[in-house]
Amino acid sequence: MKVFPAPWRRPTSGKHRHTYFSNALPQLWFGAKLLCLPVCGTHVQNLLIVTFICELPCGNTVRLKYSHKRPVLDCTFQDAVHAWSGGVDCQVKSFDFNCSAETVVGQHTAPVRCIEYCPDVNVVISGSWDSTVKLWDPRSPTNAGTFNQAERVYTMSVCGDKLVVGTALRKVLVWDLRNMGYVKQRRDSNLKYQTRCIRCFPNQQGFVLSSIEGRVAVEYLDPSAEVQKKKYAFKCHRTKDSAGIELIYPVNAIAFHNLYNTFATGGSDGHVNIWDGFNKKRLCQFHKYPSSIAALAFSHDGSLLAIGSSFLYEEDDVEVIPPDAIFVRRVTDQETKPK
Repeated sequence: MKVFPAPWRRPTSGKHRHTYFSNALPQLWFGAKLLCLPVCGTHVQNLLIVTFICELPCGNTVRLKYSHKRPVLDCTFQDAVHAWSGGVDCQVKSFDFNCSAETVVGQHTAPVRCIEYCPDVNVVISGSWDSTVKLWDPRSPTNAGTFNQAERVYTMSVCGDKLVVGTALRKVLVWDLRNMGYVKQRRDSNLKYQTRCIRCFPNQQGFVLSSIEGRVAVEYLDPSAEVQKKKYAFKCHRTKDSAGIELIYPVNAIAFHNLYNTFATGGSDGHVNIWDGFNKKRLCQFHKYPSSIAALAFSHDGSLLAIGSSFLYEEDDVEVIPPDAIFVRRVTDQETKPK
C-alpha cells in the first residue's frame, strides 16, 4: 500500500547532481511501541519519516510535523510521544508530540548524520560528520559527553547497552554506553568499499553492515576466535544488463524483524530482500519499486515494513525521475520467519 507520497521536484540543473535537489527519504522509524488508540477497533502505529525538505511528517496520514533549517538526515523515537532528529543544520532537536513543542537540545560543528536512542541506558546518541558522537540526557535535556571517533560518522546502531559506529575509511567502533571512557572494539569493515548502513541484531549477538558495492557482511560482537569464525559476507542487489554485464548497486538500508532476527535490505536496484542471516538464506524478494530503496523500517511486532523509495542520483542523465514515495507492506511469517 502506498501511504504517503513525499513532495518532489525535478533538479533545476544537471550540473549539480550530487546536491540535495531531491526530497529524498534518508530514514524511516516505526515507534518502538504500539500506541493503543482505539481507531475503528484497531491499534495505531506511528511512523516517523525524514525527508530532505527539512520537515518530519509523522504517520500514515500526517498527524504532526516539524522543521529544521536545513535538510534532515536522521530521526528516532525516544518513546511513544517524543522524537529526536538531526541534519545539515548541525542541530540536535527533540519534539514532544503531546504539546507540539520542539527544542534545540544542542549541536555539532558539522552535519548530524545519525540519531539513536538507547532504552537500556536512557540516552540519546548523535553521530556527526565532525567525527564525534555526543550523548544527550533526555530528562534534562543536556549534553552528557562528547566522544571522538575514527573518522566522519556515516551510520550507527544500538545493541543493548552497546553502540556500533561505522565511519569513513571503513572503520567500525564498538562502544559500551555504560562506560564511554574507551573504545571497546576497533575493527575494519569486512567489505572493501564505503560503509553505507549498520544495524544490530535484536538478539544483540552481532550486526549487519552494508556497502556501496552490493555486498552485506554479518559480524559478531564476541571477539573470541571461535565466534569470529562465523562472520561472513555475501553479494546482493546485483543484476545483469542485456549484454550480460553485471550491474552492482549500493545497499542503502537494513532493517531487522524484532521477533525473528531476520533482516531486510534495500538497494539502489529498487529491490527489497529479506534474509535469514544465521542460516545464510534469502527468504524472499519483493517486486521492484519505482526507484532506489533509501530507507526501511519494520513495525515493532514485525507485521509491517515501511519502504522509502527515492531517487539517489546514482545514475547520470536520467530523463524521468520517479516521484519519491513511502510504501507500507504487510509482511507474513512465510516471508520473514526462518525456515
